[in-house]
Amino acid sequence: MAQTHSTHAPAWTLPARHPRALTIQLGLLLAAAWALPAAIHALALPVRQLLPMHWPAILAGLVYGWRSGAIIGAASPVLSYLMTGMPRPAVLPSMTFELAAYGAIAGFMVQVLHRGRFEAALASVIGGRLVFLAVMVVTGAITTAFPVYLQAAMLPGLPAAIAQVVLLPLLANAWVKRERGNSKLDI
Repeated sequence: MAQTHSTHAPAWTLPARHPRALTIQLGLLLAAAWALPAAIHALALPVRQLLPMHWPAILAGLVYGWRSGAIIGAASPVLSYLMTGMPRPAVLPSMTFELAAYGAIAGFMVQVLHRGRFEAALASVIGGRLVFLAVMVVTGAITTAFPVYLQAAMLPGLPAAIAQVVLLPLLANAWVKRERGNSKLDI
């Protein structure tokens, strides 16, 4: 059943203007974007394979829309850098734009284009990685041959990216359903 754009149709994302969303839920997503990489580093797990900072940025976009997704995405690497020194300064600009793109693309696809959350997560993962590469190229941060860099930078995180596309839409749908009290939303 196709959803209409009338005022009676279920909301595709949650409003980020509500005090609970601003203070608790978005704050928790930002905290998760800092805490997950810190925990992964502390446990000596492979950060580049798990992509822990990416998950909250995409989830913020899927749940709260493009503005909140972009803000959580852009703020996450900067906050992490200020608190832990990670990510490295050489990749901080690229990660800031990449994570902002993840959140913005996911949110735009769901909130504005009314696309399903799986499609939005897939577009977000692809778009964010392209933004990362573009910023790395523009800033001259790539010091090896591009094909070698592409393989080293993109392949390790591929399983995590696939997991993001599969799991985050399910989590976002459950989150929105719980907050809205709706029994059915498109994912």
